[in-house]
Amino acid sequence: MKLGAGVHLTYCSNIHPGESWAEVRANFDRHVVAVRDRLLPEGEFGIGLRLSARAAAELSEPAVLAEFQDFLRRERMYVFTLNGFPYGTFHGVRVKEDVYLPDWRDPERLRYTNQLADLLAVLLPSGAADLEGSVSTVPGAFKPALGGRDDVALMVEHLLRHVAHLVELRARSGRHVALALEPEPHCFLETVAEVIAFFEQELHGAKAVQRTMALTGLDCDAARRALHDHLGVCLDLCHAAVEFEDAADCIRQLDRAGIRVHKMQISAGLRLPVLDREALAALARFDDPVYLHQVVQRSPDGIVRFADLPDALASLDGPTAEREWRVHFHVPIFLDRLAPFASTQAFIREVLAVHRARPVSSHLEVETYTWGVLPEPFRSGSVDEAVARELAWVRTELRS
Repeated sequence: MKLGAGVHLTYCSNIHPGESWAEVRANFDRHVVAVRDRLLPEGEFGIGLRLSARAAAELSEPAVLAEFQDFLRRERMYVFTLNGFPYGTFHGVRVKEDVYLPDWRDPERLRYTNQLADLLAVLLPSGAADLEGSVSTVPGAFKPALGGRDDVALMVEHLLRHVAHLVELRARSGRHVALALEPEPHCFLETVAEVIAFFEQELHGAKAVQRTMALTGLDCDAARRALHDHLGVCLDLCHAAVEFEDAADCIRQLDRAGIRVHKMQISAGLRLPVLDREALAALARFDDPVYLHQVVQRSPDGIVRFADLPDALASLDGPTAEREWRVHFHVPIFLDRLAPFASTQAFIREVLAVHRARPVSSHLEVETYTWGVLPEPFRSGSVDEAVARELAWVRTELRS
């Protein structure tokens, strides 16, 4: 939905299981319309659409795409952002570290992301030529899977080839689509400092500009602009909070580095300021066989990172009084307390306060995809009610 000043708010449809286009399309009738009716009885409702590789291929069929466009017009909806992070099955089976595959070393990730950009250029509303589209994607690769400089060079080459595709797409369609790399714990791009170093050294530097010139035929200045305009980040607030980032400072650092936040995902994780017996016993309920739940520990000795919750729990062989844990498990953003621990909601509030003063991103997307594995005590009401409540909570915060 439009919030003014060119800012759009939505939620990510990856909360609704669906890998085929038929399943995704059914979710619109079953869930998205219901959320819209709860939240926005009048006006146009923006969509954050998640498409697997299978669904993207099926939606690319002209008749299927035309039917969906007719549905959007009829139901006063519009698509402005895509989630291109999970390529394959995302619900109901083991996902864990496979969620990053194919990663940006693999040409299949490039092909899939190019297809998503082409779809988004068609789906962006025709009456809003100034509305840019965004596609969020994996943060390069899962960090333990990387081998060295050759892997980094391969990721850079594929990202630059995608920029060339976006330049050509803009020339052909008149629509601007940007790629948003999403930093995440235990990945190649994990912290804001790592993001800035990667962009400065690999994506905004002289070699990247020269390669973009060769791929596109643009002159030096235009190639440099294309890299800044078409490559940026998706700032997931759960991920940033789990990494113990400073809310205002991380945004300031990205701005100073000239890295655009093409999408901001409004999400909350778990926070354990005290690792007592009660909190740890309750935390064990959040260990599920589907998703990775990375843990970052802060203590007087510094930062320690764990790839998944069982690794963190197994590490507890001594005093825990001075340790704080942040856990990558998306919980409803309207919950500040999840007794006997808390959420990272305070981090969201800090970032939205910064956004009120000066928009951080024009695309805001609530993302609580872990609804299906959330322990029952923290699921109240239907998923449609929860999503509408989350979006209403954001709107209230932005008016404060």
